[in-house]
Amino acid sequence: MDSHTVVTGLDAVIGVVRYVFLGGAALAGLVCAGDWMVRTRRLSPFGAPARFFRKTIDPAIAPVERVVIRSGGMPTAAPLWALLGVIIVGIIALSLLNFARDNVIGVLWALDHGPRAIALLVMGWILGILELALIVRVIASWVRISPYSRWIRWSFTLTEWLVAPLRKRLPTVGMFDISPIVAYAILWAIGALAQRIIAIQ
Repeated sequence: MDSHTVVTGLDAVIGVVRYVFLGGAALAGLVCAGDWMVRTRRLSPFGAPARFFRKTIDPAIAPVERVVIRSGGMPTAAPLWALLGVIIVGIIALSLLNFARDNVIGVLWALDHGPRAIALLVMGWILGILELALIVRVIASWVRISPYSRWIRWSFTLTEWLVAPLRKRLPTVGMFDISPIVAYAILWAIGALAQRIIAIQ
């Protein structure tokens, strides 16, 4: 199976998933809108539609409703939050599929172009992970999440070796530590330089 066939197959799968997601999101939108109308009494709570939503849809939305209530929200907002969750999950799923497609294309290209291309691909993966870690680290500092949080700690573990020396040498700009931004720029420059060197060779 050649690379063109693989890429064409991946594009077809992604296309099908995209249409399935759009259809599912539209159906979820109708269902959540109906449930919201029942909860807010815009539909009669005594009619057949209301009984259907209370019996079938409300149990499915119950976990979302509990989270909304614990967060201080109104139970009537649960269907809208459930719809938002469906949309977010779909976007993440499509993004992961596109990410996988791009990496499969990268691997096939590297295998066709020899060891230097494979080295460039691996370096791109490493730099991409480090750049993502720096972005997570910066966002965590903006929203004041502890660096020791289990969700954030990995980003500090992966990047502290680069950020710490920069922090010692760079001045702060007002209240902001610019060392992660400088570290990101350094990683980007390394990646661009590596691509140019390998392309020349």
